[in-house]
Amino acid sequence: MKLMKSVLLASALCGLTVTAQADEQFVPVLSYRVGPYAAGGSGFFGGAIDYFNLINAKGGLNGVKISWEECETEYNASRGVECYERLKKSQGGASLVEPLSTGIAYGILDRVGDDKIPMTTLGYGRSDAANGKVFPYIFPLITSYWNQAAAMTKYLGDKAGGLDKLKGKKIVHLYHDSAFGKEPIPVLEAQAKQYGFELIKIPVAHPGNEQQSQWLQIRQANPDFVILWGWGVMNAVAIKTAQRNGYSREKMLGVWWAGSEEDAVPAGDAAKGYTAMTFNTPGNYPVLDEIRSKVYAAGKGNLSDKARIGSVYHMRGVTAAILWTEAILKAQEKFGKGKTMSAEQIRWGFENLNVDEARQKALGALNMFPPVKTSCEDHEGSGAVKVQQWTGDQWKAITPNWITGDKALTRAMLEESSNKYAAEKKITPACLK
Repeated sequence: MKLMKSVLLASALCGLTVTAQADEQFVPVLSYRVGPYAAGGSGFFGGAIDYFNLINAKGGLNGVKISWEECETEYNASRGVECYERLKKSQGGASLVEPLSTGIAYGILDRVGDDKIPMTTLGYGRSDAANGKVFPYIFPLITSYWNQAAAMTKYLGDKAGGLDKLKGKKIVHLYHDSAFGKEPIPVLEAQAKQYGFELIKIPVAHPGNEQQSQWLQIRQANPDFVILWGWGVMNAVAIKTAQRNGYSREKMLGVWWAGSEEDAVPAGDAAKGYTAMTFNTPGNYPVLDEIRSKVYAAGKGNLSDKARIGSVYHMRGVTAAILWTEAILKAQEKFGKGKTMSAEQIRWGFENLNVDEARQKALGALNMFPPVKTSCEDHEGSGAVKVQQWTGDQWKAITPNWITGDKALTRAMLEESSNKYAAEKKITPACLK
């Protein structure tokens, strides 16, 4: 009976498995396809698996195929830790891990360092983990919450006529009451002091489907802008409640986890004109056409709804898988082309990424995401973002070029925070070889 219960539990938690062979690279997939955040999880991990299938259909990474096993975390921190512990030694050992959850990432932050397994936190998690001297196994690739917050301030300043024009204005930070929602607050507070605007912080309890009291506060404050730092069902509720309260969606600016089709479509007409940050440029790309022709046409697509191919979450998953596989290829350049790489070798690959425009073009992804160049000192590799707007049926980029905020400010904060962490954990900051 105990054995049967264990089998049933494993079946409930883990999804599709592709068994690893000696010449395969194993990637655990800590996904979530159920619950209030299922749209984000299914799109992101579906995109990543689609790219894995594309790589395998084209012969692998110099002949090395990718294998994976899914474990359903339900976006729950304790469940995520359990999935990580179960899969980290599976099929020859994990190459890397990406939980797409701030709570889970914090839960395994110290564990991945002890286990020497690189963890990416693509556009979320601890912003100070960009300091590779303190966090050698953490890679907040492309851009962090702190750099996003700084870019938000820059964009809103430009919209007001210049950063100096923010003086005396009111900006509401309407946020998911979690570590995720609180992450940008230090930057927003620093910039409120720097530029003289009033920052009004209003939390929303998980999952965010009740916001009447919060929007009553917003209506009373009558802010110049509302930053929506939401996730899942919270976003559509916020957009619709803003409409009911007569607040212009064009004065709202969402975090990139509040800027997907799954956030805008359920809000209906209320979403038209709403803007959000992104680290992907909306549109179609050759790599997405390849996924359609070589993966879905062969019946190996991961999404049941083909209309989601190229959607925000799907494209974000494809982007993540591109960076993962580029790190593996980079490691092969140094440690052996056509060989299965160890997690430590892949960590080196992540720390030496250079996915420039030429490489993006070769991958069929030119301008799909900003160029990424990492180093020991910079595990983020970019910090650039765009702003997109919902037209009523699709997202359109309204900033033609990649933009960055006050990176000097965020770097200083990053150094202070990461060095404090190092002192607490008795870590001597240093670059790994």
